[in-house]
Amino acid sequence: MSAEHTTEHVMTAGDYIGHHLTHLQNKPMAGVIDFSVFNLDSIFWSVLIGLVGIFILYRAANAATSGVPGRFQAAVEMLIELVDSQSRGIIHNAQSRKIVSPLALTVFVWIFLMNAMDLLPVDLLPVIWEAYYESQGLDAHQAYMRVVPSADLSTTLGLSSSVLLVCIFYNIKIKGLGGWIHELFTAPFGAHPLLWPINFVMQLIEFAAKTVSHGMRLFGNMYAGELVFMLIALMGSAAAFTLPGILLPIGHILVGSVWAIFHILIITLQAFIFMMLTLVYVGQAHDAH
Repeated sequence: MSAEHTTEHVMTAGDYIGHHLTHLQNKPMAGVIDFSVFNLDSIFWSVLIGLVGIFILYRAANAATSGVPGRFQAAVEMLIELVDSQSRGIIHNAQSRKIVSPLALTVFVWIFLMNAMDLLPVDLLPVIWEAYYESQGLDAHQAYMRVVPSADLSTTLGLSSSVLLVCIFYNIKIKGLGGWIHELFTAPFGAHPLLWPINFVMQLIEFAAKTVSHGMRLFGNMYAGELVFMLIALMGSAAAFTLPGILLPIGHILVGSVWAIFHILIITLQAFIFMMLTLVYVGQAHDAH
């Protein structure tokens, strides 16, 4: 989609960004919280990218040899060793690591690939989606498509909520249901009956704060990165309609390239941080207060 759409009216910069930040949903938002509304684009790309991640890991496992590894196998082995070493340092229960380590590896690969969708040209997939809409006789202005699932708060909070469920599972598995309930009411301030309500409220706040901050951190960084790419795209599209039309395309290419290179660090770092927090929170579920 170009920054200017001439079928009916000139699309402003605000229209351009607003269009790119609107999700393809199963039904229009009614302006209130509605849990029956789904961001179909985020669901589609999350599932597709997850399958790609599974294929990559399966391919690496299937092609692994005991001899001198190729570059692909060596890269995957380095990643596995990194995750395993972090897991050993945080979770000391060897039985738990058999599940948690592969989980952390999956989290890292999945989030990294979702984040990497931000490196695609901003208008590439939306243009294809618009062309499909037009071929079906539909209004291209309604052809919404966001392709970075991790820039969707519902996706990141869904991931962090899943981590919360894993933590609850290990709290019950390691401490027993009775032991965990006892901890909910006696930590962190002590076992005096007058402190039970305060302890319970503090525990609920802790779980909620961890879950929300876990998801918001990933969402905030990826949303900001996506927005910067849109602003850079607007710089290039504005070149055709301004006097210094030779300078803006050069600046567009240079700035876009620099930001893309820097963004590679961001997408990797955010995937690593999310994985590490997953390990930390699961590790805390193994500790008794």
